[in-house]
Parts: sequence; C-alpha cells; structure tokens
Amino acid sequence: MTARTGLQLDQRPATGGAPASAPSSGVVAPVDAVLAPAAPVATGDAAPTAPAAGSSATGGRRTAPLGQVSFVGAGPGDPGLLTVRAADLLARAEVVVVDGPVGATLASRSAPEGVEVLDARQVADAGEAGPDGTVVAPTPTARARAVTRLVTRAAKAGRRVVRLLPGDAATFEGLAEELLACHRAGVPFSVVPGVSPAVAVPVYAGVPVTTAGVGQVHVVDTDREAVEAAGLTAARETVVLLGSREGVAGAALALVAAGRSASSAVSVTTGGTTTAQHTTSTTLAELPSVLDAGDGAWPGPLVAVTGPGVALRERASWYENRPLFGWRVLVPRTQAQAGPLTTLLAEAGAVGEVVPTISVEPPRTPHQMEKAVTGLVTGRYEWVGFTSVNAVRAIREKFGEYGLDARAFAGLKVAAVGGTTAQALREWGIEPDLLPTGEQSASGLLESWPAYDEDLDPIDRVLLPRADIATDTLVAGLAELGWEVDDVTAYRTVRAAPPAAPVRDAIKNGAFDAVVFTSSSTVRNLVGIAGKPNPSTVVACIGPATAQTAVEHGLRVDVMAPEPSAPALVAALADHGAALAAAAAVAGEPLQRPSERRVPARRRAR
Repeated sequence: MTARTGLQLDQRPATGGAPASAPSSGVVAPVDAVLAPAAPVATGDAAPTAPAAGSSATGGRRTAPLGQVSFVGAGPGDPGLLTVRAADLLARAEVVVVDGPVGATLASRSAPEGVEVLDARQVADAGEAGPDGTVVAPTPTARARAVTRLVTRAAKAGRRVVRLLPGDAATFEGLAEELLACHRAGVPFSVVPGVSPAVAVPVYAGVPVTTAGVGQVHVVDTDREAVEAAGLTAARETVVLLGSREGVAGAALALVAAGRSASSAVSVTTGGTTTAQHTTSTTLAELPSVLDAGDGAWPGPLVAVTGPGVALRERASWYENRPLFGWRVLVPRTQAQAGPLTTLLAEAGAVGEVVPTISVEPPRTPHQMEKAVTGLVTGRYEWVGFTSVNAVRAIREKFGEYGLDARAFAGLKVAAVGGTTAQALREWGIEPDLLPTGEQSASGLLESWPAYDEDLDPIDRVLLPRADIATDTLVAGLAELGWEVDDVTAYRTVRAAPPAAPVRDAIKNGAFDAVVFTSSSTVRNLVGIAGKPNPSTVVACIGPATAQTAVEHGLRVDVMAPEPSAPALVAALADHGAALAAAAAVAGEPLQRPSERRVPARRRAR
C-alpha cells in the first residue's frame, strides 16, 4: 500500500517523483526557524526557556509544575471511532486544542464540562500587524509558530493538553514540528494514532479498499500535492482521493488523461462516518460533472475511491442503510437525561437533538428531605422506592451534603421503577431488590411490591422521594398493601423556557423527522413551550399513558414502544423507519425521510 500523503506503507518508491518516504509539509521555513522559543508563562516568575521534564525551578526561582501534551487522532468524524486511549485522555483534559469542526464536536461530546477548547485554525489564521499597522495574512511559518506556542504555553502552565488532530495523528502534516516544539520547551508529550479517513470513510460507504487481487492501494491528498497519475492507471489497483471538490475533480480528470479507463467506477463520499454522510457512485469521467451539479451538496472534505471494491458497494453498504439514517429526531428531555436515548438513536443512524422541556430544581423547603435522610440513617424505613433517575440524583446529592455514601443503605430494601433508574442506582453502588416484572411504571412496580407482613417485616414504613407533580397511584396502592408511606418531595419539575426561534420554527414546519416522547409531561411541556409538531413528523411514545396524552393534545401517534424503556422506544421507531423504506422499495419510489415529505405550515392553516 502506498500513501501519497507522506506515509509510506510498502517501502516502494512513489511513481514519477521523490520517494514516498519523504514527508510533505505545509511549513516552508526550516524546523528550527519555525520553532522559536515561546514567551515565558506568566506565573509570577519567568518560566525557564527549556526546562527539563518534571523540573519546577530554575536558578532558585519556582515555576508552575509542567503539564503534558497528548497528540491525539480524532478520526474521520464518528465519535465511536476514537480509540480507548484517546477517549480517556479527552475525559481528563483541561485544555483541548482542535483543528476545525470535527475536533470541536468531539471535544464538546467527550471532554469534561468546563474544559477550555481552543481552535488552532483561528489562532493560526489571525494574522499579524505589518509595519504600517495593517493586518498581514500569516505565512505558513507564522501559523506553525502560533499553534506550537499555544500548545506549549498551556502545558507550561501545568495543564493537561490534548492536541486533537484530524484523522490519524501519525499522518498529520504538522505533527513533527509540534513534537519538536514540545521537546524544545521541555514539555512531556505522547502521541495516540487515530483512524485514517482514507480507509474508514470508504468502508463506511460500503467500499473496501482491498479485495482479492488488489496489488496496491494509493492514497492521494489532492489539496496538498499534484497527482502523479502516470503510475496510477492499473485497473486492479485502488486509488483513494482525499480533498476538496475541486481537488478531487481535478485528480479524476488527471487519472483519465494518464490512461486509466474513463468508465472506471468511482464512489465519492461527503460527511464520511457521520450521520450527514452521503455517497454516490459514478465513473471517473463523469465525477467532475456530478460534483459540479450538486449545487453545494458536496462540501469537503471528500473521499473518492476507484478500484475493484467499488463494485461491492450495493451489497456491502451498511452505514447508510441503517433504518433511521439521516433522521433528525427531537428529544424533549433535559440534557442530563437524554444521553442514553441520543446514543441509541445514533446507533440507528439518527441525530438526536435535545430540547429541554422541564427544569429540575430542588424543593422549595429542604426540611422534608433532611428529615428523610435522617430517617434512612436511623432505621426509620424498611423500603425506599425510586421512581426516576432524578429521585436517585436528589438523594445522592443530599447524602453528599451530609458526607454519607451508599453504605447508609445497608439493611434497607430498595425498589426501582425500571431499568434506567436501576442503572442510576448501580452506578452509585446499590443493587435494587425489586424491579417491575411487567410494565416499567408506577403501576407495574406496585404489582410487584409485596404486601406488609408484620411477622416478616420489622418496620412498616416506606420512603418515596419523588417529584412534586407525581401521581398518587403508588402511594395509594402501597397503603392498600398495609405500608405507611412517607411521600417526600425530592425535586420540583418546572417548565423550561421556550427554545430559540429557529428550533420552534423547525418543530412547526416539519424539519424534524420524528419526536420521541418519554412521559406525559414531555408532551404537555413541549406543546406548551414550542407548539405542536408538524403533521409530517413521526410521533413516537414510550407507553400507553404517554400516547393518550399525545392524542389529547391533537397529535397522531405513529409509534408506541412495546415496553416503556428507551431501547424499546428507539427499536420501535427504527422498525417504523424500516417499514417506510420497504414500502418505498415496493412502490418503486425513492426513499424520502418524513421531513422531506413535510406539510407546509400555510397549507395546514387552511
């Protein structure tokens, strides 16, 4: 395999030019000229010019302890393609330096809250003031110096820095310069390779770059170098073209001019490995016109492949064939609660967009909760029943205020309303004693709850920490079973502020393909703060009660989960998406997402 991006994989010289082992670099000046020493960090005393790793003082003057820099490959875009090591470093980062939107998205998802995210491109392209005061466009030397100074200064200040590089860090063209900058500054560093778009994007498009009989795979970054097409004409060799629309189109024409068949099959992909991925197949000769006719539908970076593997695309395509691929799904939950649901939607191919409909706040008076925690510790209760993740969180936070932990539950019996609540308890170190055997709801939990037996139960009291708007079903049912119930307000649910105008318009005009309702309150609150979804939007509900509330608010329910859980809800929605695709195939019609068949707001108003 020969890569034309400075990476040599088979030790074979590149055709018609310098050896493939000679790395190309966007930095014009010599490395020593680029890596000028960074200015000292302001720590109260001047930082050393090049301290030894781990050194904390020079000449008797103390400096901030050194941090470290980790150069991490961000991969082609799918957060799931981060290596385990990369995810671990991001989770512990204090500063993340990214290179464009892919890195920024990964940092927002994987880095801890409050981390400082800096875009190297903005820093490098800021320009410098010329002699007359006008801003001069930065040279490659100035760009490299600005980025390396940004990284090393943060590390010199004692911070853990992750330099998130696009694709595979090992092939990033400026890696050598930035490594040497850290070396000169005496900053400890490490490198974590990532997944290369050159191989990941084609296989996500259903195009393996290697098949039986393929002798060579050539990777060409069309925006960084001219295509040496004379050595890339063999039909049994795969050529992967990376770059902008203009670069890829020009490379295709160069391959044809050099002698590769104009009818050679080629696939081209934009948004590779993300839910925005779009792939089409054509020929080398037609590729430039396909890209030109797209009217902005082919934003870079693009990955085009020509070779035997393209013939497999129709049978090997898996990513774009997922049942909800490309769907935009509205998730009316709080950000803290939506994580598992949006992850499941992503696995089905959809993008989950969270619109909070409620705000969870502490009770107005803390007296009840304080009394409840005291009762837990002093043995007042036989059972504690948790009916939501928010209730678990509220008790856990109150325990933290008192310096208590899960050991205070020793001797207590614990009930959970369903799997999600049970998982929140397990994360705290508590294994529930009781879960519903049927419906995961207050009614289902009540059906599984044992009656009070004065011979078996030394205490007859149950603690229920719940929301202020919780129904009385569970309390009344437990009383009928002989239990004394302390129904304590652990948190309040307050309707959230209306979402931004563009989100409200998207809901009203049908820009969302589906909305998933996980409780009756999410229905009421979404309609209250944003209005009813467009009739073209698929409405999915987690259970009968939620579906009934949706109907009462004038919504058509298209999907209902067979059991009240997030996995079942997403699976039911995915089945609905698959059914729509099958119906389109039988009718011989192109598959359209619900948002592409939306009802205009003006038409609905008639």
